[in-house]
Amino acid sequence: MPPPALRWRDDADAGPAVVLLDQTRLPTAEVELVCTTPAQLVEAIQTLAVRGAPLLGIAGGYGVALAAARGLDLTAAARELARARPTAVNLATGVARVLAAATTSGEPGVALAEARALHAEEDAASAGMAAHGLTLVPDGARILTHCNTGALAVGGTGSAFAVVLAAHHAGRLTRLWIDETRPLLQGARLTAWEAAGHGVPYTVLPDCAAPVLMAAGQVDLVVVGADRIAADGSVANKIGTYGLAVAAAHHRIPFVVVAPRTTVDPTTPDGAAIVIEQRAASEVTTLAGRQLAPAGSAAFNPAFDVTPPGLITALVTEVGVLHSPTADSLSDLLGR
Repeated sequence: MPPPALRWRDDADAGPAVVLLDQTRLPTAEVELVCTTPAQLVEAIQTLAVRGAPLLGIAGGYGVALAAARGLDLTAAARELARARPTAVNLATGVARVLAAATTSGEPGVALAEARALHAEEDAASAGMAAHGLTLVPDGARILTHCNTGALAVGGTGSAFAVVLAAHHAGRLTRLWIDETRPLLQGARLTAWEAAGHGVPYTVLPDCAAPVLMAAGQVDLVVVGADRIAADGSVANKIGTYGLAVAAAHHRIPFVVVAPRTTVDPTTPDGAAIVIEQRAASEVTTLAGRQLAPAGSAAFNPAFDVTPPGLITALVTEVGVLHSPTADSLSDLLGR
């Protein structure tokens, strides 16, 4: 078994640390990255050594606990952690939750207990998402997914990938189609790695080939995750998701978003209000240190895009399925 994506370590000699499975090294090497300060954890978040909205929330919570355990300024640490990546709502809310617990009590151990509680809740949410999502999967399904939504992105077995695993174990999955997910290849590097580890039958394809599969009748269901869901049901997810939703709608293929309730942000009114992270041009113009485009080329590199609610067939959370999610049904969901 590979090491977990994230764990807390309290070493008698080295002191407390947040230990991460460095996702930038996968799939060729399983290397753990030890963060002994919040600043190191911020760097790990920004370089995508740890990623995925729910897991970022957990990481942010443990980052505050790390600051508390080492006697650092909690407010300053929380501020830097929360703004390490702007689009995934779980990061800011995870940080705020643990900071509030620590500030209220004044005891360093409370911060760690709250971070662990958040971790346990996200772990339990995976099982709920898998169970509810399975109800949408037909027998013999050929599922298309984008980016990475497994244990490398969520506190438990995953969000969208948890549904895939449930379908596989139930004997309903014929094929998992995995978009490469350019420019950083989280699908080819991470989802394929997780699928192989679970014995899931899969095929990797270029992002631009997905509509061809749909047109050929080779896709029964598209299942993706989310980094932030606005109050009106708009979904921010890895760049390329919106294009898949448009193609799926054209071919009348169900487009399903799977995410824990913590990814729903009622303070963001609609998709236009979601802040989209813009990343370095070098992620597009180079690959593994090799120059792909002429030196000095400009690049457009948004990390996420926004899919409007009208293109979403269903939203699966740990407490149930919302068909054609709306502002009212999302509000009801958060009240459960």
